Amino acid sequence: MRTDWQGFYLDGRTATRQPATIRLMREALEISPAGGASRLWPYRELRQTQGFYAGEEVRIERGDPLPETLLVADSAFLESLHEVAPQLGLRFHDPRRRAARLRWTIGAAGAVLAVTAAIYVWGIPALAAMVAPRVPVAWEESVGRSAIGYMAPPDRRCGDPQLGAAMDAIVHRLTQSAPPSPYSIRVYVVRRPVVNAHALPGGSVVIFTALLQETSSPEELAGVMAHELQHVLQRHTTRAVIQDASTGLLLMALTGDVTGPLAYGLQTARTLGELRYSRRAEDEADVEGMKMLLAARVDPAGMIAFFDKIRQEEGATPKPLTYLSTHPEPAERIAHLRAMAQAWKGTPEPLLPGEDWAALVRRC
Repeated sequence: MRTDWQGFYLDGRTATRQPATIRLMREALEISPAGGASRLWPYRELRQTQGFYAGEEVRIERGDPLPETLLVADSAFLESLHEVAPQLGLRFHDPRRRAARLRWTIGAAGAVLAVTAAIYVWGIPALAAMVAPRVPVAWEESVGRSAIGYMAPPDRRCGDPQLGAAMDAIVHRLTQSAPPSPYSIRVYVVRRPVVNAHALPGGSVVIFTALLQETSSPEELAGVMAHELQHVLQRHTTRAVIQDASTGLLLMALTGDVTGPLAYGLQTARTLGELRYSRRAEDEADVEGMKMLLAARVDPAGMIAFFDKIRQEEGATPKPLTYLSTHPEPAERIAHLRAMAQAWKGTPEPLLPGEDWAALVRRC
């Protein structure tokens, strides 16, 4: 056990450093400056102000307001101090605890990461599922309006009145036999060469012309429409927005920052444009969408035929951002829909009778 150390002593009156020998004792330090009288510093009168980190000079002070100071370059001095006077406890830093502190720091960081991951994977989705049914419809409509300008800009919308009337007729047919809904459904046909459709919070549905042109009958489009409407009615899109929204965007939306609505709307649009619903949400939209078709007496074969056709086409020539890329497990879902259709005992009624569907979809 080493008890004698070399350092520097400052008397508090001048800035002169005096070389000194420091002897570690049970209750005090004995300091012997070169050419001066020895001094006895009881531990209870001392405080450490420096030397808590590796490579840092140890500094111990005594008295106020201009304290006497002791400087020791080697931090091992503190280890010896604790060996000679173990009763000091936490009064002076013990470098031997640095490794334990590092382990605790790493462990704490790992725990924070684990908790953060758990919140992200389970906590946020659970919170979104709990909050979504309680969100006011007016808020959903506001979010939908913010996103629609990005996803369906006016210069890319198809404004053909005949096609618009056909969209309204399909929506009316689907919703008239459904339970009452607080949403006003609006359909936007957008000129984009992408086989896809999106449901937005608050009742808007965006249909891209490439998907429209893939349909062979209004019944096929009605199947797509019923599925997307269920994402609205079951608030799947609202849940996804809540789950995806960052704290900063939420704060901007809540505080009324003038740049917030634009940024929030753009983020919402990107979220919805790249959205992949959970398997449970997809299954629910399939089942409830098929129920909506059957209640409206729309031939369910159209929905099944469209999904099966797109599955075969995309399987042969995969394309990015196509309908089934955001609607997983096509073979299994088609089998489930086919089983529901076969169990139906009703009689379908024509949708848009007398309408030349192929000519209609070409109008855009």
